[in-house]
Amino acid sequence: MMRDADGRRTRVWASRQPGRMLTLATIGFALCFWAWALLAPLGPALRDELDLSSFQQSLVVAVPVIVGSLGRIPVGALTDRWGGRRMFPIVSALTILPVLYVGHVADSLGEVLAGGFFLGLGGTTFAIGVPFVNAWYPPERRGLALGIFGIGTVGTALSSFTTVQLADAVGRSFPFDVVAAALAAYALAAHMLLRDKPGREVTAGSVLARTTATLRLPTTWLLAFLYAMSFGGFVAFSVYLPTYLTTAYDLGRSDAALRTAGFVVIAVATRPVGGWLSDRTHPVSVLVAAYAVVCAGAVIASFGAALVPVGTVAFLGMAAGLGAGSGAVFALVARLVAPEQVGAVTGVVGAAGGLGGFFPPLVMGLVKSITDDYTWGFALLAATAAGAGVLSATVMRRRAEDQEGE
Repeated sequence: MMRDADGRRTRVWASRQPGRMLTLATIGFALCFWAWALLAPLGPALRDELDLSSFQQSLVVAVPVIVGSLGRIPVGALTDRWGGRRMFPIVSALTILPVLYVGHVADSLGEVLAGGFFLGLGGTTFAIGVPFVNAWYPPERRGLALGIFGIGTVGTALSSFTTVQLADAVGRSFPFDVVAAALAAYALAAHMLLRDKPGREVTAGSVLARTTATLRLPTTWLLAFLYAMSFGGFVAFSVYLPTYLTTAYDLGRSDAALRTAGFVVIAVATRPVGGWLSDRTHPVSVLVAAYAVVCAGAVIASFGAALVPVGTVAFLGMAAGLGAGSGAVFALVARLVAPEQVGAVTGVVGAAGGLGGFFPPLVMGLVKSITDDYTWGFALLAATAAGAGVLSATVMRRRAEDQEGE
């Protein structure tokens, strides 16, 4: 009888293990993203402290993002080899060093840029968590699981809402101390509690060889484009929407910031919804619908509709489409990519998503400066979203059908 009870307890523990691993991975992702985004809210303060030009201020904010995006490529390949159990504690612990350096030591442009370069390490954790979570869940549940893991992007919102407030209330270095302590606690907890899926497939060969092989896969580049459209669009709006709202609608900075926060919350909340719908229907169907919503919202915005209610509905609709699309892309990754290659492909796709957020603000600013209007900027967004929808409905659907038919 005791043996039966022990067996039941073992089965219950095993059934709950994926949820525990998903929770731990999501917490680590959020904390590392919090660290990754520490410099952006302090940009104006750093500009005044270090007497920076507008370009230098932009460079300070951009360096961690660029490094964190491109760094996902080797980190994803390393995760395929070493597993998330080793990579999460390592990256979390290493990120503590640049956090403390920027918070306590850096007092010149060069030093802040150097600290920001290594701070980008925190942004690579996305490429650790996706293959880690992917291995723990069966194909029919991976969309929702990966969507939930994607909620970790809320770490950037944590930074936006707390960094300046903590710095003003206690001192400039205090938010860095808080994040460093949180990362140290997580690194220790992850080392003790994280476990890779038993029997997970491990790739052989060097990181360079695996990355090169990944870059040769046409599927990698197709998925990268789709993620650059969805997650890149989310990043672009989260960065540029305050500028657009203050310029186009004469809103105050606080009002524009609150409306942007609402956009971010909607996009983050709908990411797991996109994954869940992908499990219930098909990732391609979700992508087609998501990009159609983004396209429609961009068309409405291009006509300069009144902010209330039409413009607000258009922007929140785009937020929902971009969030759901981001979740659906990685549900599609789980279906099209062999398990032992998920980390390497995730690295490239994740890098494309991060970098994809830089181009739309540049385009919008250029269009505004040339035409004194945002119409053509939104028209380009609508055309890109429509192209992503057509690509999903045709090429990606055929690839998915071929893969599922094998």
